[in-house]
Amino acid sequence: MDILRKMLVVTLFCLAFQGFAAGTIDINTADKETLMAVKGVGEKRAGAIIAFREKNGPFKSVEQLLQIDGIGPSTLENNQELLTIGQN
Repeated sequence: MDILRKMLVVTLFCLAFQGFAAGTIDINTADKETLMAVKGVGEKRAGAIIAFREKNGPFKSVEQLLQIDGIGPSTLENNQELLTIGQN
């Protein structure tokens, strides 16, 4: 049982940080935990990002994050190399 628990933890860890493997986080597909790895984005803002894309569809640009309350230009600037919209 202990080995199964360890395997589950490792699997969840890998899934949560899948964007880091490529060096980026796709804001159109990242889950809440992955979005919380973005500097300046906590649980509330990560939830707001997910809610925004569920309501409005995929982000067309990273700059659209500015439409989310609490995300400003400094957040984008501090994470410009990390954030992407993927293959859209």
